[in-house]
This record gives sequence, structure tokens and C-alpha cells, in this order.
Amino acid sequence: MRKIAMLMSLFITAAASAAPPILIDQKTGQYLGNLSTNQNDPDSVSNPHGRYGSKTSKDSINNPNGKYGSPQSNDSMNNPYATNAPIVLDRENK
Repeated sequence: MRKIAMLMSLFITAAASAAPPILIDQKTGQYLGNLSTNQNDPDSVSNPHGRYGSKTSKDSINNPNGKYGSPQSNDSMNNPYATNAPIVLDRENK
């Protein structure tokens, strides 16, 4: 729950910045989308039809049966005990 609250605060912050923060798999470095609230952005986790926002995509944190969205997965944002949850990177500071 804490991670979801953190993501929501980042959504608000991201809306005001030019380049929204991104999510990556901390072990593999795989890109998992950006934290934009723009539902039309193809890379946004807020786009319900996009690769990173869909409830059925294997790369989405919104897929309850996927690696990054399951409450049981060690790689999930939705598992409060995950040790390999995706990390947030601010593209402005890269």
C-alpha cells in the first residue's frame, strides 16, 4: 500500500514536469513504462490499452497475474514484501 501511495504522489509530481519518472526492473534494467498520468501516452502506466498500463500485458504493473503486478511476485510493485520491486528513476537527474 505504501508503494501505491508513493506512485500516486509521483503521478502528481510527474504531471508538472517535462519528463515523467520511469520504472525499471532493478535486477535486469528492463524499462517498465513511465509514471505519467496521460492515458494516451503509449509508455504510461496510466494507459489502460498500452504495454505498460494494460491489465493483461506481461510488462505492466497493473496486471494482477503478471510478474510486475502480482501481489505474490517478488518483482511486483504490489507486493509489500518484494525484494526486487521495480524502482523509480527521475529522467531529469540521469
